[in-house]
Amino acid sequence: MLQYLFVGVLLYVLYYRYRDSKRIKNVSDKYVYITGCDSGFGNLLAKHLDQQGFHVLAACFTEKGAEELKNCASSRLKTLQLDVANSESINKAAEFVKSEVKGKGLWGLVNNAGISIPSGPSDWLTIEDHKVMLNVNLIGLIEVTLSVLPLIKRARGRIVNVASVFGKISSVGGSYCISKFGVEAFNDGLRRDLSPFGVKVLCIEPGFFKTNITNFDIITEDLKRRWLTLPEDVKEDYGADYLVRMLPKFKERVQQLADPDLMKVVWCMNHALTSVHPRTRYSAGLDSKLFWIPLSYMPTVISDFVLSCDKVMPAKHVS
Repeated sequence: MLQYLFVGVLLYVLYYRYRDSKRIKNVSDKYVYITGCDSGFGNLLAKHLDQQGFHVLAACFTEKGAEELKNCASSRLKTLQLDVANSESINKAAEFVKSEVKGKGLWGLVNNAGISIPSGPSDWLTIEDHKVMLNVNLIGLIEVTLSVLPLIKRARGRIVNVASVFGKISSVGGSYCISKFGVEAFNDGLRRDLSPFGVKVLCIEPGFFKTNITNFDIITEDLKRRWLTLPEDVKEDYGADYLVRMLPKFKERVQQLADPDLMKVVWCMNHALTSVHPRTRYSAGLDSKLFWIPLSYMPTVISDFVLSCDKVMPAKHVS
C-alpha cells in the first residue's frame, strides 16, 4: 500500500513540475508595465524582462531613477515617471502605455510600488499618516490597475499584485499591514471578476528582503521625527528612553531577517508573467514559507504571544 502511495505522490510531483515549467511563447510581442522601478524588486524585474525580450514600460517615481534604468537597458525598455498617489500622474502614464502597446493590448501589469513610512505604534500616528500610506500602497495600486484594465483584457494578460506576508498577519501598528491586507482582498476579488475574460490575477507575498521598504536608516529617521512631535503624555507612557531601548532590538531583527537575494522575489514575478500555468500566490523567502504564513493560521492567542516576545514594552509596563 505504501509503495502505491509513494508512486502516486511521485507522479503528482513530476506532473506538477512539468506543468510549472511550461512557458509562454513570443515574448518579443508582449508589453509589461511595472510600477516602482527606481530600485529593489521593480528595478531588477524590469532589467530581467528586458533581457528576455519583453517590451518593458518601467515607471519610476524620480527622474533620476528613470534615467539610470534607461541607461542600463536595451531600446525595448521605455521609462516614465509615475506618482501612484496622484490621479493626474496615473492617467498620464496610462495614456503613455496605451500609445506604446497600440492595438496589441497590455500583457502584464506588475503593481510593485510601495512605501513603509509613516510607521510606528498606532498611538503615534494621525489619520493623515494613515492616508499617506494607504494612498500609495492600496488606493494607488487600485487606480493604476483600473487605468489600464481595458488594455489587459484585450491581451487576455496578467496582473501581478505585490502584497506581503503582512497581508496575512498584522505584526505591527500603522497602515503598512492594513494596506497589504487590502491588496490581498482586492487581488482576490479582481481575480474572480476577470477570470471569465481570460485574465489571470496573481499575488506575490514576500517576506523580509533588503530593500528600501525594510531600510533601517529610513525607518529610524521617520521614527525619530515622529517621536519629537508626540504629545508629552504619550512620551511619558512610553518612557523617555523608549527609542534607546527599542531601536537596537529593531535593528538586530531587521539584520537577521532581511534577505539580500532579491531575485527570489523577481523569480516569482517572472514566473507569474511567463508561466502557462501561473500560481495563484507566490510566497517568496524562507521566513514567509516557514514562519509568517504558518503563524497566520495559528490561533490568535499563539500568534499574539509569539509576536509579543520580541516587543519592547512601554515604560509603564516595564517591571
